Amino acid sequence: MSRDALIVGINNYDYKGLKYLPSPAEDAEAIASILENDGQFNIIRRLPEAIKNIDSTTKSPYISQKGEVSLKQLKDSLVKLFKPESKQIPDTALFYFSGHGIRKTSGITEGFLCTSDVHPDMEFNGLSLKWLRELLQESPIKQQIIWLDCCHSGEFINFSEANPQEVGKGRDRCFIAASREFEEALIDINSKYSVLTKLILEGLESDQYNEKSVTTFSLSNYISEQIKQIKGNLQHPIFTNLGEPITLTYGQKIAAETPKTTETSDICPYKGLRYFELEDHHWFFGRENLTKTLLGKISQKNFLAVLGASGSGKSSVIRAGVLYQLKQGLMLQGSADWEIKIMVPGNQPMFTIAQQFLEPDLSRIERSQQLETAESLLEKGSDGLKRLIETTDAPKVLLIIDQFEEIFAPDTDKAERERFIDCLLGAVDKCNGKLKVMIAMRADFFGKCVEETYSGLSQQIEENLISVTPMTEKELLRAITKPAKQVNLPIEPLLLKEILKDIENSPGSLPLLQDALRELWKQRENQGLTLANYIKIDRVAGSLNKRATDVYQSLTDAQQLTAKHIFLNLTQLGEETEDTRRRVLKADLVTENHDQASIDAMVQLLADEKLIVTDRTQQGDEVIDVAHEALIRYWELLRQWLDESREQLREQRKIEGVDAAPKNLPNIP
Repeated sequence: MSRDALIVGINNYDYKGLKYLPSPAEDAEAIASILENDGQFNIIRRLPEAIKNIDSTTKSPYISQKGEVSLKQLKDSLVKLFKPESKQIPDTALFYFSGHGIRKTSGITEGFLCTSDVHPDMEFNGLSLKWLRELLQESPIKQQIIWLDCCHSGEFINFSEANPQEVGKGRDRCFIAASREFEEALIDINSKYSVLTKLILEGLESDQYNEKSVTTFSLSNYISEQIKQIKGNLQHPIFTNLGEPITLTYGQKIAAETPKTTETSDICPYKGLRYFELEDHHWFFGRENLTKTLLGKISQKNFLAVLGASGSGKSSVIRAGVLYQLKQGLMLQGSADWEIKIMVPGNQPMFTIAQQFLEPDLSRIERSQQLETAESLLEKGSDGLKRLIETTDAPKVLLIIDQFEEIFAPDTDKAERERFIDCLLGAVDKCNGKLKVMIAMRADFFGKCVEETYSGLSQQIEENLISVTPMTEKELLRAITKPAKQVNLPIEPLLLKEILKDIENSPGSLPLLQDALRELWKQRENQGLTLANYIKIDRVAGSLNKRATDVYQSLTDAQQLTAKHIFLNLTQLGEETEDTRRRVLKADLVTENHDQASIDAMVQLLADEKLIVTDRTQQGDEVIDVAHEALIRYWELLRQWLDESREQLREQRKIEGVDAAPKNLPNIP
């Protein structure tokens, strides 16, 4: 692997308004030395560079405390680092800067790294961070590391022209700034180095960790933990990591590695029809680039809309991808301290959002009192939601609304739908960045958003949209093979080839794929997952249909009638959209023709077969839902039942006054 670095430490400035700095050259040389010795960097260029004689035949470069660096020198060196003319570009490029940094606010706010020849009075301010950002965007180098140790460097990460983040291009980036925008970068009173550089140097020592290498993630985590322990600290380094961890230094692992077993595990590494939860992150592969994109966008925006086909993996990437990374706090500094709420709106979205602000482990009376208070505040709309957001000590509140399309259910009161949307969008504007909202919605429901003004919802979605597109072949291979490797499960190469061919151009096929893989795991043999068994389960497209039909046909005539009754009730009829899932109380499934005992037995059987899922309301009532909408779309027998009884069902639900889930049900996946 080829790795290059540019290390800059400027003590001297011609402009009298910028004082001499005693530490940058020593800071920079210490960074250069540790990268040279432990980082396996091929080329490390130093500025300002001087040469010292080690002996009569050996010379060594070092960073001069008396030298100066011009803007042209710095620009030329950065171009050579990030856009080298050679076709043999490095895999990794690292830029470290220690010196003065300034911010100009005359009309347009801009950040600059000061070179020795700057003269701010003459509008000669040094290296524009807008220019640096554009250079990084055009750079072909996949792993980019930028460390800035200078005063007010938090401005560099806060302002768009200076933020070296970029998403969606498969790049890995680490950005570390010495301080927040209103702080100076200081020398550590117990060290000759600045506060940030001292922490970087300590963090780069591999014996700080029980690992054989130091990565950008472990370094950021070390800095974050150490800063918390410094009492009266006057500066707070900030960081952002996007993409995968980048190895910085290499060392020997201290603890003995756990020997890898060659035995196949009895744990199924595939989710079937259920989406990936936060705790499933170790099985979740293939959506790394989309996760990076979503993290980058939510760090910069206060509203984000995630749209895709049903079955494209929206819920999974939000939970096992974005939510996991936010809670880790290594890609976005401070995100581990965010208050994150995730909800499915149901057909009473204002009530559902009020529930998000109840404290855990309350008595029934306390819960009732808090709920009444929250609902009372939300009656004031966005101002009430703003007050609820302001009560938290968390730096940010991220409200994730999955299955946002549920607000358009036929029995959701139009006025409440409008209040809910107005409340959300209004609070986003009023909370000064403390509230972030991410919605996930089926793409075919976007038309519903433009039927009314809805406080500008459609425009917000268009301006802040991330589309969940079908996974590439490479991503699909990771999603299939990576979980299998973790449990030593072999997969026949011919099977992989057939699966990829079967799901090509199928944007909503991910639940079917996971369901088929789970069925293959159940029938695994010594040789693992085989093509023969894949054909036996009727491939991806037919696996779910075959399994659901086999379960149904194994039932008695009376049981079949009960099963049909349940599945029809679990389907919400589409209004110029596809049919969708419909959560129901189990008690509401009991009728004159289907008694409690029959319903109880059938619900248990279908849940055991992973065709439905169950949960309970806060009052303890059992709630039923289909395992995934893929069942509604791809089970041919259910489609037949729906076609035969669609008009009858519409009339029946019209009479009952309900055409969607009952009120106030919990958020079942």
